[in-house]
Amino acid sequence: MEPTILGYRRDDGTFGVRNHVIVLPLDDLSNTAAEGVAKLIPGTLAIPHPYGRLQFGADLDLHFRTLIGTGSNPNVAACIVIGIEPNWTKRVVDGIATTGKPVAMFSIEGAGDLRTIERASRTAMRMLQQASEQPREPVEFATATVSMKCGESDTTTGLASCPSMGQFAERHTARGGTVLFGETSELTGGEHIVAGRMATPALRDRFLQRYKDYVGFIESQGVDLLGSQPTQGNIAGGLTTIEEKAFGNIQKIGKCQVVGVLDPAVAPSGPGLHFMDTSSAAAECITLMAAAGAVIHLFATGQGNIVGHPIVPVIKISGNPHTVETMSEHIDVDVTGLLRREMTLAQAGDVVMHAVLRTARGRLTAAEALGHREFVLTKLYRSA
Repeated sequence: MEPTILGYRRDDGTFGVRNHVIVLPLDDLSNTAAEGVAKLIPGTLAIPHPYGRLQFGADLDLHFRTLIGTGSNPNVAACIVIGIEPNWTKRVVDGIATTGKPVAMFSIEGAGDLRTIERASRTAMRMLQQASEQPREPVEFATATVSMKCGESDTTTGLASCPSMGQFAERHTARGGTVLFGETSELTGGEHIVAGRMATPALRDRFLQRYKDYVGFIESQGVDLLGSQPTQGNIAGGLTTIEEKAFGNIQKIGKCQVVGVLDPAVAPSGPGLHFMDTSSAAAECITLMAAAGAVIHLFATGQGNIVGHPIVPVIKISGNPHTVETMSEHIDVDVTGLLRREMTLAQAGDVVMHAVLRTARGRLTAAEALGHREFVLTKLYRSA
């Protein structure tokens, strides 16, 4: 029997597990106005960020793609976009409007913050009232896109929490669901294993090119991964090389075949397991995957990462007994029983699936309850 949830139906046929009304600034200059609206209309959610001025080329394209994808995410019921000037603001609004959801734009030039906040707040209030009346509807959970990452990894991550997520990936994709994974640089030493999982030779070549480009960029700066990969937290947790970290990281995809290789913040074209070329930085990676349509994120942690996201619930999974005890308010799923041989890997997969379904049905994750709303845009290079 397929697991079902009660989700929010969107006009484009997708379902969300949350029903946010967001106020999205186009650029750093518009953060104050966006936050002003959210203060006046409690229940709306401002998502400030530091970029959006004088970007160009691929960096600008990624900026737009991430903002449009964030507003288009199925967990968003409606969106207000505020920018300093109208043209780039309209570009984001037009992109979100293709989903059919309510979206409105306001530009600050010629109006100032106070008038902009007032006008946007009146619209936000109506959007929030409309969203509050939207009912949840039964839907098969297999329609959902779920993303995955690990952070503050240690030896327990590759032995317990990542393999437990691999169980979820196998089950969700077998039912026709979609799963995203990435962290390009953290596959170093195990990239050949991921390449061997590609569904076609063309995908294999595409993945390896993305990997080589990423590592090549790092090396072009006159540095190597040592010193930042593994991180100091990884080393403290017993991971001495990037290869050890990579082999643990790869456990999260289970035995799945990879059917897609995606650029950052690009939505998958169909179900299955997809690789996305992303940074290994926690909040950046989650933000890019949320922009690609993920409605829930699974996050394995050994030493204890606390990251969340404004619109996507982040489920923390740990197999480290010390972390589960000392950072209990951050951990949603305890799989320490794997290391104590008190549960099988299949049972750990059951626990992860149960937590995912509870979250999809409305239960707040630890990160949501604690107010962790990390939204970090990926920037490719300096602005003009």
